[in-house]
Amino acid sequence: MGYNNTHSFELAIRAAPFEHQRQAAAFALNCLQRGGGAALLMEMGTGKTLTSIGIVGRLRMEGMISRLLIVAPLSILGVWRDEFDKFAGYDYCLTVLEGTAAKKVDTIRHMTGRSLQVLVINYESAWRMEKELAGWRPDMIICDEGHKIKTHNIAASKAMHRLGAKAKYRLLLTGTIITNKPVDVFSQYKFCDPTVFGNSFYQFRNRYFDMVGFGGYTPVMKRSMESEFMERLHSIAFRATKAECLDLPDFTDIVQRVDLEPQAMRIYRNLVRDSYAELAEGTVTVTNVLTQLLRLSQLTGGFIGGDGDEGTTQVSEAKMEALGDLVDSAVADGRKIVVIARFVPEIHAIGKMLEKKGIRFAQVSGEIKDRSDQIVLFQKDSEVPVFIGQISTAGLGITLTAATLMVFYSLDYSMSNYEQTRARIHRAGQKNECTYIHLVARGTVDEKVMKALRDKANLAKALVDDYRAGMNPFN
Repeated sequence: MGYNNTHSFELAIRAAPFEHQRQAAAFALNCLQRGGGAALLMEMGTGKTLTSIGIVGRLRMEGMISRLLIVAPLSILGVWRDEFDKFAGYDYCLTVLEGTAAKKVDTIRHMTGRSLQVLVINYESAWRMEKELAGWRPDMIICDEGHKIKTHNIAASKAMHRLGAKAKYRLLLTGTIITNKPVDVFSQYKFCDPTVFGNSFYQFRNRYFDMVGFGGYTPVMKRSMESEFMERLHSIAFRATKAECLDLPDFTDIVQRVDLEPQAMRIYRNLVRDSYAELAEGTVTVTNVLTQLLRLSQLTGGFIGGDGDEGTTQVSEAKMEALGDLVDSAVADGRKIVVIARFVPEIHAIGKMLEKKGIRFAQVSGEIKDRSDQIVLFQKDSEVPVFIGQISTAGLGITLTAATLMVFYSLDYSMSNYEQTRARIHRAGQKNECTYIHLVARGTVDEKVMKALRDKANLAKALVDDYRAGMNPFN
């Protein structure tokens, strides 16, 4: 069966896919049907996860797969669970592998049901548990954020190459296959379909690149090989950018749920209990409720203590890891990104994370004096891909249209601040569709804040009403 007519087959998803998603699914299914792999080179916000779930559904409906392994960065494992829950229109059993090594091994051993069995695991765990995963014998492997295996000789890449060689179907997901260097394509394609560029890195490099520079360590594409290289590259790849997808809205909102570490979650639950107890001891007012909510919001961002650095303790890195992966993906895609946070310790921690990665950034917060210089730096300098903004100071009077992606690391409770901040990238002068990603700690007040902003509701009043109705407003 071919998939040339995009409307002649079902994807078994509980959503109406956009036309570019149907085209991507049809292209990938044709590649997979021929016995090879496929690459979805779809920019953030174009729906590559939904498309992948549809492809999996089609293969499952045709009886072609029974076990699916998804390997992804640690910070987005929960995204796959959420997206399957929301969109998969077929029977499946999905488990995110976590906990001790012994617990993971036991989980794998019991993934044997009649419905589609789906294992989701991060890259480090995948190479450490390669033997157990290979023994589970997945029919299909999805490699999410494929640039994580762009280096051909690291442990994670080697494990994915070996696992991929044993699976019948392989799907590579990334915003763009070429990050800083075209030579990075090899490792990702060795996993996805080694018939395209072969199994030998050095044969690949010698065929397509000249080694130049001091010591001959810099690969530069041979002009005579550019056409062949690109033809082979796109033989199994479907490319979708937000600028090209005319069926997308002007902007896309994404809620990415993050799981706090068990220890951080215990601290959070204790704080919820204590906050409720403190309310019971005094007069319940909007001010009192928001004071308690503030402490909980600080914790979901990773910190407890004051709003300044002094006396502040970091108790979680969950959101920071998620943000780091988003920044890596944006930089790999060649996109600029605006990061918005509420609290000073968060701003400082984000800056330190970027410095550790060697990524230059501009910043506007309460402590920055030369704000106009920072804005010009971000807007004009191609070597400055990240802008950090504090929501209380970066929401008015500035233009950040060099970016099409904004990540809300944390939020305050003001609808006005929220809408004004969003307008920094989606305004006159912006020629491309925008994407907003909200990092929300699962099972915390982050979810209440997000819902209130979406519903344009008065959060403080709703929490007071919850308390007066006999409920803990922070649960």
